[in-house]
Amino acid sequence: MTDIEIAQKAELKNIKEVAAALDITEDDIELYGKYKAKLSDEYISSVEKNKDGKLILVTAINPTPAGEGKTTVTVGLGQAMGKLGKRAVIALREPSLGPCFGIKGGAAGGGYSQVVPMEDLNLHFTGDFHAITSANNLLAALMDNHIHQGNALRIDTKRIVFKRCLDMNDRVLRNIVVGMGKKADGVMREDGFVITVASEIMAILCLASDIADLQNRLSKIIVAYNVDNEPVTAGDLNAVGSMTALLKDAIKPNIIQTLEHTPALVHGGPFANIAHGCNSVRATKTALKIADYVITEAGFGADLGAEKFFDIKCRMSGLKPDAVVLVATVRALKYNGGVPKDALGTENIEALERGIVNLEKHMENLKLYGVPIVVTLNRFVTDTEKELAFVKKFCEERDCDFALANVWEKGGEGGIELANAVLNTIENKESNFKLLYEDSLSIKDKIKTVATKIYGADDVTYSAEALRAIDKIEAMGFSGMPVCMAKNQYSLSDDAGKLGRPTGFTVNIREVYVSAGAGFVVAITGQIMTMPGLPKVPAAERIFVDENGAINGLF
Repeated sequence: MTDIEIAQKAELKNIKEVAAALDITEDDIELYGKYKAKLSDEYISSVEKNKDGKLILVTAINPTPAGEGKTTVTVGLGQAMGKLGKRAVIALREPSLGPCFGIKGGAAGGGYSQVVPMEDLNLHFTGDFHAITSANNLLAALMDNHIHQGNALRIDTKRIVFKRCLDMNDRVLRNIVVGMGKKADGVMREDGFVITVASEIMAILCLASDIADLQNRLSKIIVAYNVDNEPVTAGDLNAVGSMTALLKDAIKPNIIQTLEHTPALVHGGPFANIAHGCNSVRATKTALKIADYVITEAGFGADLGAEKFFDIKCRMSGLKPDAVVLVATVRALKYNGGVPKDALGTENIEALERGIVNLEKHMENLKLYGVPIVVTLNRFVTDTEKELAFVKKFCEERDCDFALANVWEKGGEGGIELANAVLNTIENKESNFKLLYEDSLSIKDKIKTVATKIYGADDVTYSAEALRAIDKIEAMGFSGMPVCMAKNQYSLSDDAGKLGRPTGFTVNIREVYVSAGAGFVVAITGQIMTMPGLPKVPAAERIFVDENGAINGLF
């Protein structure tokens, strides 16, 4: 059966029952139908003084067409913890509509390790992304109206940096012209869209601790520069109150369940290749107050998601992970070793040996942060015992615990070995978490630290525009912020075609800008786009609704 067929045949519990298993009463949740709800602000405040549980981050090697199954492993590990009698909660991001209708399809796990209701989660869910999109575009509308109505803030229309957003892959919106027509239709200027998950407001929602922090961060968003080259903010435009009104419910974490009824807090969803790639701080911190073990994930490979989880999310929130699970597959390692996709099912130890250097680099990177690591192979039926033994030996020789996961096929039962390995690691290996770089480093030094230590680059080069932007950002007093590297997810380098463990390369920074409300500086490498496009044959073409109203093709 396909993932969606498995999800549609599942017997879901009423979300009130799922919440009750965590001692959350009906008065503590705000229902969105029978199977999803939001946690109330009052409930979140009531548990703030509880002792924290253990935090487990799930990350992966660089993604390949062979698939790694990071979310599937995250869900399966949470279900396995439940089978072992542990009080566990999963904390995940919400999927974006763009990938659902593009290449990737749904993002709720897979097989018998999924969060449900799968269709709701992948489509409109509880309206969080709609609220973020609306708040973003309200700010854009207020800015353009201010210019039209006399421009008292003296905004330079050639230096507007805030863009509109849409939660859809739509390349034709990257560069547009607005204000065409009559004088009453506004001031004509160049504009563009980013995908909602790349909006600064998405990042702000995911990093804000409460409504007051949300409003403070929103007020700092730089929308443009005036004719004197000074920043103009959302606060200057008096936009913060109305934006907060749109976001007041979206900041509340959502609670749903897995196929085995393990509670899951699913909230926020910035992309990891063009944003910081983690679910909300509020959801993660709340999960830690109500569970003994919290399993969360960071997007794409460890070079993106895990690095940003540590250097941005943990830096800002004070979170300290107790263990990291690094997900790989034999198939993906062989792909990194030069095997074409149609030959990955054949045993090939030589290719595995060539490709495992990608796993090795991620292991080395994670050790820089002082957190104990468990490597897990997400098992496929084509994996041979010889291949599995090779990877196991490779990991153990490098002082990394190892476990197989068969959670796609067997759900929580298939994650017992992994769960036991994680519990053993947490019990016997202390986490000495530390950040990769200090706040006091310059922006260029922070970029170089990530590029050389995490990606393995020899050096960093900059466009003239990027260098000018860095000078301006530091002059404005933002040099103490962490950097959010926008990079392709398929390679450790900024060239998606360089698989394995590339060496002898430089990373080129073509654009730099400050997300002052989110609290980080974004550095864009290579050809990365903040508004993706659809592929030649989009997943959307395979999706339909049958005569009974059931959605098909949303895999």
